[in-house]
Amino acid sequence: MKLSIVGMSGLGKSYWSKKLEEAGVKRFCCDELITRKLDGALKRPDGTRMDLGEWMGFPFTPGYNARERTYLQKEAEVLKEIFDYLRHRSPPGESVVVDTTGSVIYTGHELIRTLRRLTRVVHLETTPSATQKMLAAYLAAPRPVIWGEIFIKRAGEGDEASLGRCYPSLLSYREALYRRWADASIGYDVHIKKDLSAEAFLALLK
Repeated sequence: MKLSIVGMSGLGKSYWSKKLEEAGVKRFCCDELITRKLDGALKRPDGTRMDLGEWMGFPFTPGYNARERTYLQKEAEVLKEIFDYLRHRSPPGESVVVDTTGSVIYTGHELIRTLRRLTRVVHLETTPSATQKMLAAYLAAPRPVIWGEIFIKRAGEGDEASLGRCYPSLLSYREALYRRWADASIGYDVHIKKDLSAEAFLALLK
């Protein structure tokens, strides 16, 4: 069994990949691997460390577009390294789960097609009704979010107002891409249940 879990940031990809890891599945966490590659850049002016979300910042902060490009470059490198492992170093019969980032769909068709060839891509769905909850979580604890061309700030509009207006569009745009590339989808009301076991999660895919 070789799986990749895709979906919006903060939706439960890491939760479920860790549950599978506890059940004996080898886990690749793309966020952690990207963080390692960006280690030298994750420092504040006073020398203390920052997390990946703080480094990326919001789409209206200076230098965001350059950081967005750097992040995607490192993400592509991480995916290629995982592909190399799956092709050449994974022992026969080993089960693997790839905990992707929410931005994996921006890494290019070639990499996504390879991900689909080497793993079964599982999409954790979300719903429009969950958008405000996800936006509040993002504002309270920023995660690295690739906005692309979705974020457009209107004249006279505040930063948070712009995020609140554009976030639903980002959600809708991404959901369409996740569905396009996924081999299977799990409904929001199902995958948010914390009483599901790893075995029950896998049974949903059957």
